[in-house]
This record gives sequence, structure tokens and C-alpha cells, in this order.
Amino acid sequence: MTAPADLLKELKIDRRRDATKPRRRKWPFLVALAVVLIGAFVVFGMNRPVTVETTSARDAADPANASVLDASGYIVPRRIATVSSKITGKVREVRIEEGQKVAEGEILATLDPIDASAQQDLATAQVAAARSQIGQVQAQLREAESQERRLGELVEQKLVSRAQYEQAIAQRDGLRAQRAAIERNAAVAGRQLDVARIGVDNTVVRAPFAGVITAKAAQPGEIVSPISAGGGFTRTGIGTIVDMDSLEVQVDVNEAYIGRVKPGMPVEAVLNAYPDWRIPGEVIAIIPTADRSKATVKVRIALKEKDPRIVPDMGVRVSFLEKNAADAPKPTGSWIPSRAIALPEGVDAADAKTGHVFVVVDGKAQRREVQLAETRDADRRVSAGLEPGVKVVLDPATVRDGQRVATDAEAKR
Repeated sequence: MTAPADLLKELKIDRRRDATKPRRRKWPFLVALAVVLIGAFVVFGMNRPVTVETTSARDAADPANASVLDASGYIVPRRIATVSSKITGKVREVRIEEGQKVAEGEILATLDPIDASAQQDLATAQVAAARSQIGQVQAQLREAESQERRLGELVEQKLVSRAQYEQAIAQRDGLRAQRAAIERNAAVAGRQLDVARIGVDNTVVRAPFAGVITAKAAQPGEIVSPISAGGGFTRTGIGTIVDMDSLEVQVDVNEAYIGRVKPGMPVEAVLNAYPDWRIPGEVIAIIPTADRSKATVKVRIALKEKDPRIVPDMGVRVSFLEKNAADAPKPTGSWIPSRAIALPEGVDAADAKTGHVFVVVDGKAQRREVQLAETRDADRRVSAGLEPGVKVVLDPATVRDGQRVATDAEAKR
């Protein structure tokens, strides 16, 4: 049998034999894994698009982009009237509708003429009565004058007394005075008739000028009055008429830039409803007062084109041009914000003639060398190297050439 000591020897580990086996090293695997992860992170970061803010280069030859100042306003009529009657009365007939063209003096509505017609009939009767009295007194006066002449001849022949003759003279003079009084009363009655006729005419509401009806305010059976009445049951107008030939533009210009605007200055107006239609015009006047709440000054602008598409209260954008902008050669290139241009190091912005920008092409930032021209406010004209309509990165320091970029709109999607 094996002794216990021998059994214990068999259980002893032979360390010399294990030391001869090579040990497996794990650190090369970990280093390789780290390199792969770092490379993947770098590649992912390179390919990840950077969100940038962009703007479109504006064509410098476009008159709207060559303006010295832009402002917005509205189409307003210089001649507009809410037509009402001169008297209070009940509407009998309304002859207008919205959009209807009317001529000057055309009848817009009529009122119930019963009271005015009655006054006219009464004045006519008074004139007729006064004229009949004149005829009666005139006949009596002719008889009295004949009597006076006969008695004058008889008194010279001493056939009648002088008292009778003087009584005939007094009667004649009395009838003459009576005739003069009746004639004056007849004249007053005639004036009253004229007033009554005006009252009848006041029941007819006419257009004060030629134009277009923009609002119909009254209906037959309603009471209208030239003055406002309590309770809200009385209309103060029949309708509103606008002279379309008097339409003009009124814009509010910031008082900091009002010095750029001069009377007679050419402008181009663009209606919000028709953005591709440019309407020529010129400055009529600068209203010599400022709105302290908005820090603006109102400017009136005349439109040189008349068109049915131009209607009151339309929104309009106005570009103020130089005095002889139409005759001057059109500038070339594009307008972009000055902050989108990266200038050479150490060169002042006012003296810089060249620079570079980043444009977005197929989702990547592409560097473009550009030539620079004049500055206008926060914009600068690029005379060469940039086509109108191209998207330009506003902050060139945030991108590099060839980097993938995404615009604000694309990032929001």
C-alpha cells in the first residue's frame, strides 16, 4: 500500500513545469479596441453635419436690392367719404352695392320726402296767395291813381274841394305802400319756396365725386341722420365711396433713416398680394411730424400706374432708389451680409478688396474666394466670385471647406 506521505507528495504542484508554458497577454487586444473606437468616433464626427445659419445672395442688379432704404406701408386713398344725407329721415331706396362704380352727382339713395314735399306745397301756396294779393292791390292802385288825376283837374277849376283831392292822394299813397308790402311778402314766400325745394332735394343722396362704393351701410326703412343719435338705432351714413384715382402709398420710415428720403425721390413698390409686380412711383412729401411711440416719420408716395388690382389697405413694400438710379449703370454681383465674409488677417474691413465665403453645395460647405465692393449698412456687395441665389453661411468661422452642413430649416425637420 501507498504510504500517506507518498500520497501527499503526489498532490504537490510542480511549479517548474507550469513556468515553462507561455502566458497569454490581453493588453494588445485592448489597445486595438481603443484605436478602433477612436477611429469610429473621428469618422462619425467628420461625417456628422454641422447646423449653420444661411442666407441667399441677392442680385445686385435688382432695383429692390439696390435701394438706399426699404420700408413697408399700406395703400390709402386721399379722397374717401362716408356719404350721408343732410337731414334726418327714413330711407326709401338704396341704389348702391359694394364694388359699384358711380359718377359724380349720381343718386345713391333717396329718403321719404313726405314732410319735405308738404313744406314745398305750403310754400308754393303762400307764393300764389301773395301774388294774387299783389294783383288785387294793383287794380285798386290804378283806380286810386285815376281818381287822383281827375280830382287834380277839378280842384284847379275849383269844382271840388282841396280836402277831397288830398284824400284821393292819401288813398293812392296807402295803396302804393300796401303793394310794396305785399311784394315783399311775396318775395319772402318765394325764398321760402326755394328753401322748401332744397329740403326736397336733400332727400336725395348723391355721390360727391366719382369713385367706387366700398361699403353699403343703410337699407330701406332705416332712419339715417347726419349726426349720431343715442341708442345706436340711427345710421349716420348711406355708404362709403373711394376715389381710386387718388390711391397712394403711406409708409412709416424709422426716424434714424429719414434723412435718406427726399421729395421727388424715385421708388419701387411691391404689393404683398403680387410680389412679382414692381410699381414705379415717387415720394410726394415727408409729413413734418414724428410718431414718438414708434419713432417713425410718415412718407407719402405717389404710384405712377393705375390698376384695378390696387385697392385700399393693401400691404406694400417700398424700395427708395437714388435720384438717377434708372439712368445709372446697374451694379453687378450680389449683396450679402458683411458678417458672412471672412477677411484676410490684419486687413481692415473698409480697406478689404478680397475675402472668402462658404457656400452650401450638395450639403457641404465650399469655400469661395470673392472680390468685394461697397458697403451698405450691414450688407456688402460682392462684385465677383458669387452668383445670386446661392446659399451663404453667415458665420464662416464655424465651418471648414468640405464639411457637411445642414441649414436651420433642415435641422428643425
